[in-house]
Formats: sequence, structure tokens, C-alpha cells
Amino acid sequence: MLTIGAFARASRLSPKALRLYDELELLRPARVDPHSGYRYYAVEQLERARLVAWLRRLGMPLARIREVCALGPADAAREIRAYWSRVEAETALRRDLSAFLVDHLLDEPRKDTTMLQLRYCAHSDRGRVRPANQDTAYAGTRLLAVADGFGPAGAPASSAAVEALRFLDRDELPAGDVLNVLEDAVRGATEAVRDATEGSADDGTTLTALLWTGSRLALVHIGDSRVYLLRDQALFRITHDHTVVQSLIDEGRLTPEEATAHPQRSLLLKVLGTAAPDLRLQDAEPGDRYLLCSDGLPAVLPDARIRQLLAAGTPDVAVRVLVDAANEAGGPDNVSCVVADVVRTDT
Repeated sequence: MLTIGAFARASRLSPKALRLYDELELLRPARVDPHSGYRYYAVEQLERARLVAWLRRLGMPLARIREVCALGPADAAREIRAYWSRVEAETALRRDLSAFLVDHLLDEPRKDTTMLQLRYCAHSDRGRVRPANQDTAYAGTRLLAVADGFGPAGAPASSAAVEALRFLDRDELPAGDVLNVLEDAVRGATEAVRDATEGSADDGTTLTALLWTGSRLALVHIGDSRVYLLRDQALFRITHDHTVVQSLIDEGRLTPEEATAHPQRSLLLKVLGTAAPDLRLQDAEPGDRYLLCSDGLPAVLPDARIRQLLAAGTPDVAVRVLVDAANEAGGPDNVSCVVADVVRTDT
């Protein structure tokens, strides 16, 4: 048996932390002296104590640590991997917000701030299997958006979501941080969808949109529609699918190749109104081409094929080529595409 002091040194946990973990039933002593109340620990408890210490260094909450410690090694490893994936995603969002705040507070001039604009086109198609089109796609001078509805009222839901954002394209942008402006607009879209679906849990929509500020794009995203960036002939996906399959990939329980044939590949974890959307800022450069699309496109076309087709011609040509390719691949779902180029105003 080890005294609490000796155990603290061996496990690199302080006596104060050990007393707290005892109270929380996270790491109970092997024996407590009935007269003095002094705690004693078994050598065999060191492995669990060190695991607790390592997880605390990761920043994992105590309640989550208790759950992980109750699992076997393989399941515990999956939980730690999933936790860290979420930490990295949240850190990326905070990093983008931090960069924006630094620029905002220092008022640093940005090159091309007043010299860039968007050239765009949107197209939505029913596909070859679905009886109706429940997608909505929109492109304007400041707003680009795709929504993919589901349920009997899916079409009204996606239309209501996009329509609720269109004031951002028509009117002067409200004062304030563009991410806050976009977040407020999404709250209005959520209410509009609830009205359109009469609050039905069986109906709803995804929503993915970009708001142009003149030098940057503010992104809002929830669901499994996607945004791709084509820059210098390289394709980057800048959204993260909120699906069961993507969560399994994040946790290391499924490979991207296995995901393409998974029976639950279309099952959503988040849709508009069920959770907070992803919000971030995206720097833009002249020559960038952005693609917003519903899941009907990547479901049948691999990223390499999307990159090849996206590079074709002007935005109006690219959207037609992409939609036609999805239909030629079977068109099992509605497919919507918005393509926008970042160009100098003097070109």
C-alpha cells in the first residue's frame, strides 16, 4: 500500500487532486484508515491514476474521464480519438475568430479589399429518381446558399431557410461582426423553417451559405451539403459533414472508402434548428472558385472528378457540367450547385 503522498508522487497527481477524485468517485483509495481518515492506495491503481492525469492534461472534463475509465482499452481509445477530433474542430473555429478579431482591432489594411467581387451561378435539379426537388440553391452578389430539405415538407423547408437569408443580399449589411450578423440571420431562418413545417420533427433542412464581405467569406454550415474551394488547381473541402458516417470516420471506426457503401451514409446528426451551426471566416484570393452543393453531388462523384469538372469554363458552365455529371452517374438524389469566382473588379 502507498500513502497518499507517495501515490501522488508516483502518479503525478497532487494530494488535493486525489482527494477531489475520491469525492467524485473517479479514483477511490484502496483503504481509508477508520481512525485517522488517512487514504492508502494500491500499486495496481497507478495505471488508472496516470490515465486520469493524462486525460486531464488533454483538457477532458471529469465527467467524460469517468466514462472513459470505465471502458476497455479499445473503446477508451475510440472515445479519446473522438474527443480530440471535436477539440481540433472547435480550436479551428476559435483560431479563425481570433484572426478576425486581431485584424479588426488593429484595423490592418487588407490588399484587394475594395477590388474583389463575385461572379456566380446557381442550378438545382430533381435528379433521375426522386419524384420532386427538395433542394433550394441561390446565388447573389453577396449571398450564396444551398439547402437540402427532407420529409414531406422538405421543399418548403429548404425554400424558407434560403428565403430568410436573402435580405443579406438585398439590403445593407447590419452593423456588427459579420459572423454575428450571419448567426442572427440563421436564427431567423430557423423560425421560418418551423413555420413552414408547422414544427414537425419529420421535416427540416440542411443549410450551407457563404456571405461575401468584399474581401472574405463568412460561412454558416449545418448538415451534409458541402463547400469546396478550388485554388491553384487544388480542391479543398472547407465544411465538415454532420452525419453518422462522418462521426464514425472521425472516431476511426470507419474508413472514407467504407463510408461510401455504408447503409447509414445519409443519416444526419445535425440539421437546422437542432444544434448550433458551424461558423467561420474564409479568406478569399483572386482566382478562387467556390462550389456549394447538396449531397446529391458527392454521393455519386468522387472529389477528383468534382475537381476536374469544377475547373470547366465560367460558373454557369461549371454548374451545368456538374449537375449533368451527377445525373449521368444515376442521379439518385436531387442535386444543387452554386459556383462563384472571386475576381478583380477591373477584369
